[in-house]
Amino acid sequence: MAEPNDGRQRIPPLSPFEEQAKFTRAIRVGDRIIVSGNIGVEEDGSIAPDAGRQAERCFEQILDYIQQLGGTSADVVRVRMFVTDINDAEVVTAAFTAAVGHARPTGTLVAVAALAGPFSVEIEAEAIIGAGQ
Repeated sequence: MAEPNDGRQRIPPLSPFEEQAKFTRAIRVGDRIIVSGNIGVEEDGSIAPDAGRQAERCFEQILDYIQQLGGTSADVVRVRMFVTDINDAEVVTAAFTAAVGHARPTGTLVAVAALAGPFSVEIEAEAIIGAGQ
């Protein structure tokens, strides 16, 4: 499917689900980058059993998408973190701090009843290009 010609920059689809559901993993509109919820799937398709590694992988992906769209980790202004077990808050927060703590973005961490699939963490983020000057 061709990308819409609307002036927005998007990360190319990385899975058939994105095409089927018609959503964009990360999008840049003007100086704003919005990254949808990411799950910690490793490059080989595996899923680490621990929430800390899942969160680290989420942030690796998020920062890669932000960079592809012209931003940096310093431009991150908001992060939302979802966990299925509130006892994982400490390791997920540690991943947040390591990845974007230097930018001091807003951050929300909430426990939810479940996530789609066998994941215990999902993270989304927003960045504003130039905010990290």
